[in-house]
Amino acid sequence: MIQIEEKLISEDIFSEEFVCNLTRCKGACCVAGDVGAPLEKYETEILENIFDQVKPYLRPEGVAALEGQGTWTIDPHDGDYVTPMVNGEECAYVIFDDKGITKCGIEKAYEDGAVEWQKPISCHLYPIRVTEYSTFTALNYHEWEICNPACELGKELKVPVYKFLKTPITRKYGEEFYETLCEAAEEWDREFNPKKKGYL
Repeated sequence: MIQIEEKLISEDIFSEEFVCNLTRCKGACCVAGDVGAPLEKYETEILENIFDQVKPYLRPEGVAALEGQGTWTIDPHDGDYVTPMVNGEECAYVIFDDKGITKCGIEKAYEDGAVEWQKPISCHLYPIRVTEYSTFTALNYHEWEICNPACELGKELKVPVYKFLKTPITRKYGEEFYETLCEAAEEWDREFNPKKKGYL
């Protein structure tokens, strides 16, 4: 683990390579899983406030789920805030393009200027998962079989996770943190990268 301020960062974020490959995975991360996308407390209020602006971008099934369950809900397993789902399947905010690839209705509204909030930060940061503890924050790389195409493309393009996620990391923690993260990654690469050391 690498420590920057009160954050502990998994070295996998430096060593693993990842670039979303939507033509192959079809955005399966928005559909697979037992619950919707994780939300931070403040994001539940945002979702309530922007629903009327986002609603025209959503599918009828999504609108029905959100009007029936609310714009956010509680994960029954751990009590965390999450987005609602449609019939226990895809996120209620999901839309599909003509090729069957999932898109985020919130992000579409954002791109059109209808709202100023892009989407939940947990979605934007994936495959990094953030866990808050009482004295520190952990940033870990999350492995999921449905993202194998992203791992393959990342290796082909040689793009480590932290570089692929420059925009959301900066959105969450600011430019100064991202610059420090890059410096830490470069130092780790020189000193510890097992690929360069011939271990992998």
